[in-house]
Amino acid sequence: MRHLGTACFIVVAYLTGMRPAEVLGLQAGCCPEAASGQHLIYGRKFKNAFDEDGNHHLAGRLREVPWVAIPPVVRAIHVLESLVPAEGLLFDAAVHTFVTVPTHSTASLRFTGLHSRIEAFAAWASGLARTLGRDSEVVPDDPHGAIGLARFRRTLAWHIARRPGDLVALAIQYGHMRTAVSSGYAARGRDGIHQLLDIETARATADTLTNLHDDLAHGAGISGPAARRAIHAAAQTPAFAGSIRTHRQARDILGNPALTVYDNPRSLLMCVYNRERALCHRLDADDAPRLDRCRPSCANIARTDHHAAQLLQHAQSLEKQAASETAPGPLSDRLAHRATQLRALADRHKHDRVHTQEPTS
Repeated sequence: MRHLGTACFIVVAYLTGMRPAEVLGLQAGCCPEAASGQHLIYGRKFKNAFDEDGNHHLAGRLREVPWVAIPPVVRAIHVLESLVPAEGLLFDAAVHTFVTVPTHSTASLRFTGLHSRIEAFAAWASGLARTLGRDSEVVPDDPHGAIGLARFRRTLAWHIARRPGDLVALAIQYGHMRTAVSSGYAARGRDGIHQLLDIETARATADTLTNLHDDLAHGAGISGPAARRAIHAAAQTPAFAGSIRTHRQARDILGNPALTVYDNPRSLLMCVYNRERALCHRLDADDAPRLDRCRPSCANIARTDHHAAQLLQHAQSLEKQAASETAPGPLSDRLAHRATQLRALADRHKHDRVHTQEPTS
């Protein structure tokens, strides 16, 4: 039961962007059923919770704007509500000791206690995975030490900004989170998580440009209709080289239209974003690329030698699947056709690739 309560804390803290104190301050009934299908979490804020005289409210203050909840969070809250009294704290310290005679209090679990519970949960989950022979699900040792509570928000922002695409379930989940934190509620009430998202997005952009700058400096080629713009953006990398630590630094990068370069490993290309040329936007007016809607004929596409090598590697994998005796005929034909398309893209890159030594004007 301790591990169940800890798992619920991890889900809520990780998939809402709440601060740890805000999660611990949630009460039963904080996430009522929503007729519209969009669940909202009503809680308290503790940061800057001062009255008119400057006195800090130890119990926090009710937030004017709720959080947007996605299904895993709603399920975790419902599990917690089944453990605690009506309108009680979801992480009531007395209830979560799970003694023989249940009691309840007005105090939540403490940070230090949760730290040890999270470490114990990770050890338990790893032991269970080994017992079941599922070594791939063992929680690896963290090179940075124990998992601090404040790291959940940073990790969430990192994953959303870096656009995980290797697992469909994760891509869908983080897509839901990106939608949630961009909604009207979040836009007015989540300055903290928005700043983290800006910082992580700027860092991802800086990493992409730094890698591109280094590749071009070592003689790598680049092709595509946006190749020249990518070279120009990479040339500005030294101007912001180093760690991006503040929100102002992040906004300086994200607000520079010459630096809007996004790597898209799922589509094996790079997007050098220009809103007027983008084919990923038809009816909406977002001022950011939709990397799940990349179109082969878009004028914002660029590819490096690395992308071309990945195209060939993927083509070989598809050809191997197509040649398998177990592949049905129609599927084999589709796989072979897709492999041919990928090889054609790689050949086009080889023919059209340019270098930084060449004129860029």
